[in-house]
Amino acid sequence: MRGHEEQAGCPFSGAAAPGPARVSRRSVLAGLAALTVLPVLGGTAQAAPPAPAPSRPAAPPRRAPRASHAVGDPRGSDVAVRSGRGSEARFGLMFKQLPAFEPPDALLTALAVSMNDGKRPLSDVADSDVAFDNPGMPAGYIYLGQFIDHDMTLDRTPLTLQQQDPKGTVNYDSPRFDLASVYGRGPAGSPELYDPARPGYLLCNDHDGVRDLPRDEDGAAWLGDPRNDENLIVAQLHAVFLRLHNRLRDEGSSFEQAQQQVRWHYQWLIVNDYLPRIVGRDVVDRLLRRRRGRPIEFLGRFYKPRNPRKPYMPVEFSGAAYRFGHSTIRAEYEVHDQLTVPIFGADGHPDLRGNRPVPGDLWIDWNYFFEIPGMSTPDDRNTARTIDTQLSLPLSRLPSTVVAPIAGAIVSLAERNLLRGKRLGLPAGQDVAVAMGLTPLTNAQLGLTDPRWQGKAPLWFYVLKEAELLGGTRLGPVGGTIVAEVLLGLMACDPTSYFTANPDLDPGAGYGFGSFLLWADAIDPRATEQPEEELPEDELPEDELPEEDLPEPDDEAEPEPAVP
Repeated sequence: MRGHEEQAGCPFSGAAAPGPARVSRRSVLAGLAALTVLPVLGGTAQAAPPAPAPSRPAAPPRRAPRASHAVGDPRGSDVAVRSGRGSEARFGLMFKQLPAFEPPDALLTALAVSMNDGKRPLSDVADSDVAFDNPGMPAGYIYLGQFIDHDMTLDRTPLTLQQQDPKGTVNYDSPRFDLASVYGRGPAGSPELYDPARPGYLLCNDHDGVRDLPRDEDGAAWLGDPRNDENLIVAQLHAVFLRLHNRLRDEGSSFEQAQQQVRWHYQWLIVNDYLPRIVGRDVVDRLLRRRRGRPIEFLGRFYKPRNPRKPYMPVEFSGAAYRFGHSTIRAEYEVHDQLTVPIFGADGHPDLRGNRPVPGDLWIDWNYFFEIPGMSTPDDRNTARTIDTQLSLPLSRLPSTVVAPIAGAIVSLAERNLLRGKRLGLPAGQDVAVAMGLTPLTNAQLGLTDPRWQGKAPLWFYVLKEAELLGGTRLGPVGGTIVAEVLLGLMACDPTSYFTANPDLDPGAGYGFGSFLLWADAIDPRATEQPEEELPEDELPEDELPEEDLPEPDDEAEPEPAVP
């Protein structure tokens, strides 16, 4: 199922060698179902006669699709160069009047080389260089952003229609925050995502103390979007949504009620928790008008789809501004207490690549990735890196499990982004700033001294450097405007989103993604176990002191007075 979905454009993915074959729950249930159709003779179940030898090999068992990475641009994202800069289809330009920026490829490649920070992964996050840490951004929000990206860019158009319309101009699904990566096409359209033994429940897969994704015999995950198995952080984040839906079903909600509640709270968190951390709460508030009992109104100036019922995805967003997340990826993460793991490790060593069952020792303590109400802050919680023009070293040479090792393969993520932006016909960063009515940064301010730039900068680089010059804790005016207007504008275009269907939704003061994790009962019990503190010897009771440290009896001490 779903081999046709969009599978490009994410920071990293995994294609680790699959583990040993396992009997899946799906195959067991199929076997049990077969027992119910044994022939009945005289009211007694009789064993079926041995089946004759097949005349041809049996069909292989179904396999879940694996995510591919960087195999090409999403269908229709080259609309500006193939269909004209004024076109709006699956993709389109937000700033249609601006020309494409086309610097020499060699210049883009050289710029990419300068964007490698050169720092090897740490063995302990506690040793992190604080100059790159963003203390106001727990690292989990970067992976929540990846999950959101997959939800928006998922191409659910049937494969036959995709083939008939490679430009994505007629046959396409508009981007929505509807958790299609979780629910697929629903129980009828995507039965492999649902528990056949419990109607309306999503399949889960808890094993070895790990909350994992449902998988086939080869370890590939059954998902609405295979990209959510690209790395072990997003995979376990996806499992949180499965658990929450099922918990709501356990509490008596119908399938439709549970799905609606999960979707609305997810959307609320995008607007009120995730986005303020990325662009600033002031930007979000400026773009929305909230009036009790009335739909939330979007006040954006630049993202205005001609057909709000079928909005497009701006390539300035997907090909540049939203790729700010690549600069915030750490080389390593502490998954739980005292276990730090690189995103890409040497073969045979632990790392966070996905497309495999989650190893038993790589379970996520979410308190190391988000702020969890009621839990103390660990000293070495993973923070996002600052938004700047330096990417962590592992992203400068993506492994063969991410980019196929073929002749001429581009393995630097920065180089891929810069060349992709040119190929998609993106405008220069300064041109976008002027179109927004802003004073643009000069190339001297951006650090681009080569005259071949002709006073302009690639939009992706401009967005990163703009944020860096402002401290790197959030996006600047160009990047922040693009990201905020697209996320909020798409939410407003969807009549089923909480903006229209439940505008007064209020989960309560202080509600954030940590609260969502608690609601889903997603905190691993091991994360709350507190080791017994060892008291220093001078504070130990005498009956626990080592024998050599016990006080010598004082023969000359006066006897204690008798107690009457």
